[in-house]
Amino acid sequence: MPLNIGIFGYGYWGPNLVRNFASMNDVSVKYVCDASPKSIAKLAARHNNIKGISDPDIVFGDDAVDAVVIALPAALHADYAKRAVAAGKHVFIEKPLTLSVADAEELAAFSEKTDRVMMVGHLLLYHPAVLMLKNLVDSGDLGDIYYIYSQRLNFGIVRTDENALWSLAPHDISVINFLLGEPPSVVSAAGQSYISSGIEDTVFANLKFSDRKMAHLHVSWLDPHRYRRFTIVGSKKMAVFEDAEPKEKIKIIDKGVEKRSYESYSELLSLRFGDIRIPYVDATEPLKLECRHFADCIAKGEKPRSDMKSGLEVVKVLDAAQRSLESGGAEVKLG
Repeated sequence: MPLNIGIFGYGYWGPNLVRNFASMNDVSVKYVCDASPKSIAKLAARHNNIKGISDPDIVFGDDAVDAVVIALPAALHADYAKRAVAAGKHVFIEKPLTLSVADAEELAAFSEKTDRVMMVGHLLLYHPAVLMLKNLVDSGDLGDIYYIYSQRLNFGIVRTDENALWSLAPHDISVINFLLGEPPSVVSAAGQSYISSGIEDTVFANLKFSDRKMAHLHVSWLDPHRYRRFTIVGSKKMAVFEDAEPKEKIKIIDKGVEKRSYESYSELLSLRFGDIRIPYVDATEPLKLECRHFADCIAKGEKPRSDMKSGLEVVKVLDAAQRSLESGGAEVKLG
């Protein structure tokens, strides 16, 4: 029997989720629910075998629906996820998990008590390039990690319901936490609202981790560049992941500073300039891999890579950064 799912939301991201789930042989998209008649009309034109509806109760009340996918505005995530849990459905929630720590904690607690799979759509954790970076970090190939910085910039969609921090930074925070294997202990942020009053379109955030590790985020939809870049600096090597590059997505740069025995202070440190290696990166669409992972976790009864705990940790960082923004950039400690 195929896995029957209902998908909430057919706006910006929903069509991509429907396309991927509908392409899987062991999955059947039974419903797509959206309040907009225009969205339902678009669904009908692309997928005339999927039932488009506007009433969410139909999805929650149908015992034949095994799982739901929530691709609605973030303000609705918590309510729909709780209703899905109450209805006994497996749940896939797009990022960010919720807009409050309290709601995220409640969903994380639910996930520990239920045998249903609950997963957050932190897409980049399924990107083959990010998995390659994780292997480079964990294997010690880069040496001790000193710091990471990310740039998610574009001259693009300007939102009025959420700022650049909550819209863009969940991607970067989820990857940095994943690569370092822990959430930060201290967060600070600065930003400004240049276009819409009270909606920061440009944000810089600093994250401090154990063992002096640091991370820096720059997110903006008011920038002349189109970057989706991570740079990792280690004691042995450095690595750059540029997702906007069509082919050469990862560069491993053999640069470092070596300490050695010396007779004078000037001989203590030696700069090493080595080669740049560009490894092959699997070009499979990350969203396809993410959707496949959700279905496989349900079939095997396994916890997903981007579970509720990881989603909660991202929301805690976002919340701390937002509080720092509102306080003029003060450091916020995470418990």
